[in-house]
Amino acid sequence: MNPGRCAACRYLRRRCPPACIFSPYFPPNNPQRFVSIHRIYGASNVAKLLQQLPSHLRTQAADSLYLEAQYRIEDPVYGCVGLISLLQQQIHDVERQLAMTQAEIAFRARHPQAVESNLLNNVGNPSFSNQASSWFM
Repeated sequence: MNPGRCAACRYLRRRCPPACIFSPYFPPNNPQRFVSIHRIYGASNVAKLLQQLPSHLRTQAADSLYLEAQYRIEDPVYGCVGLISLLQQQIHDVERQLAMTQAEIAFRARHPQAVESNLLNNVGNPSFSNQASSWFM
């Protein structure tokens, strides 16, 4: 085996030409990177894509293809869209919590006497904390 072959040429069991389209993006020390991409997209499709792109965008494309291939292998149905949906749901949940907290702060700023009298009247009442939190939901 020639140690100078890129991971793609090594995996495909071919000679690595001097102008190999894969060589800059699939180094021999990280074979799994090409294996994942090959499994999802195929070598010829990746080669065509990289050749069609300007050289300054190829590194980003190879990185993106690798990440998308990894997520597609982990989740064959949704791939990276599943992760994006999960993160969007987390953002939505945090925004909702923030809005509730802001409403609670605004309420307390407008009605300091009501909040203070409720606290004094309900000290020791275990249902008070549930009741207070339900005001702002």
